[in-house]
Amino acid sequence: MDSYLHYTHAELALWQHQLKKKPGLGGRLTHGVQNKINSWIPEKVHKVVTAAIENMVKVVLTGSSWIVPKPDESLTLKQREFKVRSRIKWYRNTASVEGAVTGAGGILMGFADFPAFLTIKMKMLFDIAALYGFDTKDFQERLFLLYVFQLSFSSQQRRNDLIGLIENWEEYRETLPKDFKEFDWKTFQLDYRDYIDLAKLAQLIPVVGAGVGAIANYRLTEHLGRYAMNAYRLRVLE
Repeated sequence: MDSYLHYTHAELALWQHQLKKKPGLGGRLTHGVQNKINSWIPEKVHKVVTAAIENMVKVVLTGSSWIVPKPDESLTLKQREFKVRSRIKWYRNTASVEGAVTGAGGILMGFADFPAFLTIKMKMLFDIAALYGFDTKDFQERLFLLYVFQLSFSSQQRRNDLIGLIENWEEYRETLPKDFKEFDWKTFQLDYRDYIDLAKLAQLIPVVGAGVGAIANYRLTEHLGRYAMNAYRLRVLE
């Protein structure tokens, strides 16, 4: 095993170990509070938010699939990951600028950040998938992107449930939703919203919103990129 492959396996093993930890007390309390708040919100509101996120994600998933780089099977793992890190850096910086601009505009511009930032993150996932050699025109590959996204932005308890699916994708893929209508969009939007609420809430405050938006988008994009890299490593290193 060459040194880079050894390093990759070690980093992947550490990531898996961190994902499978039991939820800490702080995480359980936060998740409990968020669940309680969600229970107070009328089901009609949940349906509206779920439909909005579902539609936005569908637009990105169907649109982005036509403009991603073609998978290149001739690259070594080291070459692939050099390109992947470069793309993550580019999207991370783009998201940071977008967060600063929308954050500087206060509440109204802050709301505009949601679809823009979601598009940036999803587009990054398409690029990463292609660089690892996967064709995202395939519906199941786009479904994999959704599960990677959900794994990245969810509670520790939820991650414990999802990591097994990601680790055994080939075994589970035939039992998964056959189209987007069957996907659990409500859980998807609750996981995502609960995860980013605290990180993004201060972005709506005038004056400080620009700095908060820049930092939050930077960190959240980098976080998603790291999770995506390791999720695809699980498949290419089998």
